[in-house]
Amino acid sequence: MAMDTTDGQEEPRRKGGPFQFWREVRAEGRKVTWATRSEVTVSVVMVMIFTVVAALFFFLVDTVASFLIRLILSIGH
Repeated sequence: MAMDTTDGQEEPRRKGGPFQFWREVRAEGRKVTWATRSEVTVSVVMVMIFTVVAALFFFLVDTVASFLIRLILSIGH
């Protein structure tokens, strides 16, 4: 994090209005390196695979934990 060197004084706001703002937004948007269709496809497939793997993992952990808790609780009966 950068330290504040303004000694507590706010920087004066630049005036430009909404049209200047949108011009700057468009200029920044042009600088962005956008992902290609194949990169997006690979990323989506990877996210889906990891989601399924995580869901299976947590299902397995939940099932084992449930079994162990029921086993422990049934010992007293």
